[in-house]
Amino acid sequence: MKLLANHPTHEAVGLVRKPAYADDIAEWGGTPVRGDVTNRESLDDALADADAVVFAAGSSGEDVWGVDRDGAVACVDAAEAAGVERFVMLSAMNADRPAESPEELREYLRAKAEADDYLRDSELTYTVVRPGALTDDPGTGRVRVGDDLDRTAATIPREDTAATLVEAITVPETHGETFELLTGDTPVEAALRGLDD
Repeated sequence: MKLLANHPTHEAVGLVRKPAYADDIAEWGGTPVRGDVTNRESLDDALADADAVVFAAGSSGEDVWGVDRDGAVACVDAAEAAGVERFVMLSAMNADRPAESPEELREYLRAKAEADDYLRDSELTYTVVRPGALTDDPGTGRVRVGDDLDRTAATIPREDTAATLVEAITVPETHGETFELLTGDTPVEAALRGLDD
């Protein structure tokens, strides 16, 4: 949210369920709007004037079907109803193959996969970003993107994931794409522009 709020061409509005997060969004330069991805009516209000949606909500494993799948589906429906042009989905690496992941992640990955499929079947101009394991390391601004990346070092800093989500909003080469994201050697924008190569 911080990157989006400080981007020169975006006006960021952040949906917050817990009032405590509203102060953070305002401090970063965004506009907090109370709502909940599990409450469609609140989404309709929040997305009324939106041009793009970045769905990065998550349940931290507590309610994968209610938040990670159904919340995402509700956001897709609300975005379509509001006439939103762009939808960028934060997914997860291996969402397309949960059986290859540890047992404790499989339900989460299945929920993510169903949300991704729903978005791809919608009328929205979408991008699905599937990062590897998120770390709190400082971002480098350099990433790898692709369909089936080498998982030897399958991590990426949260900062670089956020930068990729924000950049994807306006990079046309990401339209209609689903890709994996890991730490790499290519600047974010250049990596995204290379998706159609």
